Amino acid sequence: MYIRLCRNEPKEDAITGQLFIDGKYFCNTLERVGYQILALCYSMRVTKSPKFKRLLPIVLNVPKRSGIRFHVGKIPKHSTGCILLPNREIENTFTNRLKEAQAHEEEIILDITDFSPGTERGYNTPCPKELQMP
Repeated sequence: MYIRLCRNEPKEDAITGQLFIDGKYFCNTLERVGYQILALCYSMRVTKSPKFKRLLPIVLNVPKRSGIRFHVGKIPKHSTGCILLPNREIENTFTNRLKEAQAHEEEIILDITDFSPGTERGYNTPCPKELQMP
């Protein structure tokens, strides 16, 4: 499964973005300026969150960080690095899709790209081809 988060230019304390799953738009996202993780490629899994006490997607091997998850949040202050989803229904759908991929032993790749004016399509370089899904 190939997930791509295309971040928009930061505005005040928020970074909005668009989340795509296997090339198809899924939902909008929200992050807190100054707390966002680096725009890189990561692996993901679904595990039980000790904080939220439920299964949630977790971003693995984030440099100098841990516990970075996708969860519901309405304002940037709801995050100290996590990627916020707009509502519980979307969170559940996203979690279930990742759980299904995980059950089929599919690799789950998260490709985060920052908005970069003047670059191809406005975003920095995506994951290397060998990590991208066809």
